Amino acid sequence: MDEVKQLVTDIKNKNLKPIYFLMGEEPYYIDKISDFIESSVLAEEERGFNQMVLYGRDITIDDIVSNAKRFPMMAEHQVVIVKEAQDLSRTIEKLAAYAENPQPTTVLVVNYKYKKIDKRKALYKTLKKTGIVYESKKLYENQVADWIRRVLAPKKYSIAPKAAQMLVEFLGTDLSKINNELEKLQIILPKETQISPEHIEENIGISKDYNNFELRKAIGEKNTIKAYRIVNYFADNPKDNPMVVTVSLLFNFFSQLLHFHGLKDKSPRNVASALKVNPYFVNEYITAARHYPMRKVSAVVATLREFDVKSKGVGAHAVPQGDLLKELLVRILSN
Repeated sequence: MDEVKQLVTDIKNKNLKPIYFLMGEEPYYIDKISDFIESSVLAEEERGFNQMVLYGRDITIDDIVSNAKRFPMMAEHQVVIVKEAQDLSRTIEKLAAYAENPQPTTVLVVNYKYKKIDKRKALYKTLKKTGIVYESKKLYENQVADWIRRVLAPKKYSIAPKAAQMLVEFLGTDLSKINNELEKLQIILPKETQISPEHIEENIGISKDYNNFELRKAIGEKNTIKAYRIVNYFADNPKDNPMVVTVSLLFNFFSQLLHFHGLKDKSPRNVASALKVNPYFVNEYITAARHYPMRKVSAVVATLREFDVKSKGVGAHAVPQGDLLKELLVRILSN
């Protein structure tokens, strides 16, 4: 995020590079940087003659170079944006020749999503000398809640830890999807609001009581009634609550619980740091550790591995996923 801020600052200050090669698995920042260049480098009246958008599936590298070598008309720069450039992956190295001597009055933006160019080859090495190469990396799941808070802060919003966790569990690590939902909430809610689980439930449709976060908590507390209530809800709504996701999240939780048992320093601050979790959730691990000593945690992890395979159809073809999930819960709570 700091790298993106610096890029934006440089562009605002007209400290422009002739090539911006934006690549990587996370498309959110690629789109953000590209859109910012598209909307801010040229004045509105200059864009008609000096800004064009090309698409990788429709063009060749020669087409890109031909457009990039044009001179601007009645403006200091022209902007050439290549979207979906990953469709040119087989020939992208040919761009190295242009990158060696780019047109100084052109700002060429290449959006190379979901992939990376080979850093050992000429194109990458040349781009590092003459332009900007930005790699947009996927965030780990445990980093997304913090990202949500940082995105909201400058817009005068905050979010409750449980609400952030609900978004992560429902939407995964897709930053574009999460940002879309956050923007909806910002339209509905006034500034200075702390986004709560109730706001998430009412406006996005994620249940604050029947979700994987609450199931994990109930299992950790050995709250049998609550855990079965949630699992029955999942069984009745399998499309919204796929078993493979539930098993994955429970596996991560019990794997972290194993790590917790191995810590010498179990102070809340150290636990949060070691497990890479928000301090708000530390008590969940402390509580679960009382109910599941290390030997039992190891048994639960083995059970989750077994049901992960079954949830993907191996050895359990005729068993409905809801029934599998109920059987899994019985096995975990019997430990």
